[in-house]
Amino acid sequence: MDGNNKTQKEQIMAKKSKTCQESYVTMTELVLPNDTNTLNNLMGGRLMHWMDVVAAIAAQKHSNRIVVTASVDNISFAKPIRLGNVVTLKAFVTRAFNSSMEVYIEVIAEDIPANKKIETNSAFLTFVAVDQSGRPIDIPEVAPETEEEKELYEGALRRRQLRLVLSKRMKPNDATELKSLYE
Repeated sequence: MDGNNKTQKEQIMAKKSKTCQESYVTMTELVLPNDTNTLNNLMGGRLMHWMDVVAAIAAQKHSNRIVVTASVDNISFAKPIRLGNVVTLKAFVTRAFNSSMEVYIEVIAEDIPANKKIETNSAFLTFVAVDQSGRPIDIPEVAPETEEEKELYEGALRRRQLRLVLSKRMKPNDATELKSLYE
């Protein structure tokens, strides 16, 4: 069989893993009046939309597939993002399972005239890679390289099990990574 006749599974297995860096995406947005609430702060829904977009691009880069959002972890709006701020969203895949992958997003707001930057939000989103018919498809594993990537990779299984327990797709007793939290 020549290289042009490989099945999709064989092509994926030929490259068993990708680094976090290969999925890294940076997106920059300017907060305009149409993006704000009556206090001139960025609307939470607009920020969540931007986070979903940047995370989906990172997931697509990792899987080379169409992806769908499966879950969004907690997003807290502790620090406002003001009208006129430049918002930078950074995302990368922290860990891949069979067809799903966890993506970490960090949001930084910058007031350029004041020369101030603040980290305003971070979150984990989960995506599933699908084929053209919408069925889940296997994806490459993640090979973390930096200390931050390794730390996020190690915690991803706990976060996954917690998501599954909270969505009632896993029994708490089966969540082996969470048992140490209860003991």
